[in-house]
Amino acid sequence: MAAEALKPLNRPNPDKSNPDEPNTNRPRYILGIETSCDDTSLALVTAKGIVHEIETVSQFDIHAGYGGIYPELASRAHVAAILPALQAVLDHSQVSLEQIEAIAVTRGPGLIGALLVGVNTATALGLAWDKPVLGVNHLRGHLRSAELDGHKVNYPAVVLLVSGGHSLIAHMRSPDDMQLLGQTRDDSVGEAFDKVARMLGLGFPGGPIVDQLAAEGQDTMDFPRPMLHAGYEFSFSGLKSAVRRAIELDPALSRPDACASFAAACFDVLIKKCERALNETQAKSLVVVGGVAASRPLRARMQELTDRLGVSLNLPPAQWAPDNGAMIALAGWDLWRTKNGSLDDQAPIVANPSLPLAQL
Repeated sequence: MAAEALKPLNRPNPDKSNPDEPNTNRPRYILGIETSCDDTSLALVTAKGIVHEIETVSQFDIHAGYGGIYPELASRAHVAAILPALQAVLDHSQVSLEQIEAIAVTRGPGLIGALLVGVNTATALGLAWDKPVLGVNHLRGHLRSAELDGHKVNYPAVVLLVSGGHSLIAHMRSPDDMQLLGQTRDDSVGEAFDKVARMLGLGFPGGPIVDQLAAEGQDTMDFPRPMLHAGYEFSFSGLKSAVRRAIELDPALSRPDACASFAAACFDVLIKKCERALNETQAKSLVVVGGVAASRPLRARMQELTDRLGVSLNLPPAQWAPDNGAMIALAGWDLWRTKNGSLDDQAPIVANPSLPLAQL
């Protein structure tokens, strides 16, 4: 990254109140960088999860015509967007270089080309600014998104992560103590929504469209509930195939009813797994995160579940459900604390498109 690409970061501190340090006007931030898929997002976040500034550049118009994410185009779009987005965050936030504690960047999982844009940019900034760089697991970022904007999770908690690329359920005794209970064997929930929308000719991304049509239809089709009574793992490929067979048998079938029946099958599985986990772990709360967590029907059903079981429900505000730099910054603070604020022995950050959840 060329040195002249960014304006100097030598501004005076803003005259703003600080939720973390009420007796000083010099709050500390971590800069979070998220480029794992199709959103370029950078944010400055305090240690308590207060989002001071965020800039997110969507690639929706680029990929909509393909019915999915085109990896090469995603990488090129990240290259074009990341430095202007960074400059916007710095200009709008008016923070000084001294207030930025570290840089946190998604190192995986995700699309390798997209990840490399973020990792290389973060590495260059770390060298230019003499700041440590923290490699963050994208999935951990989602798990921590429920505590952005100062929200608090009542631990221990059961956490359901449902997004376009991932579906998993975990038991978190604290932000630093997590046990994976199960994950998808094939398609994620969000991926299944997108593929069903494509089958029905509804466009991309499929989640919001299927949600909207489902509200107009009825659960009249006998779609399977895969692995409903089998532990904590998920499988949505069979459900997706059932929708395809229904379309082949009746190409004129009601799109709203198909969407309502498909969504009900997906949500029945998610609800059952969460209920089992809450009962077996005796957790105090349920946390639902990821892009699919923005679904209003899913939120309503999760509220019904937690009300019935007498546990609290933690949902990130809708803007923090999709991929974003703020969740990466907050997860970076967790890593920063485990390192006691020192990364003298820091190894280079390596992008890993298949980074497992266990490597938090």
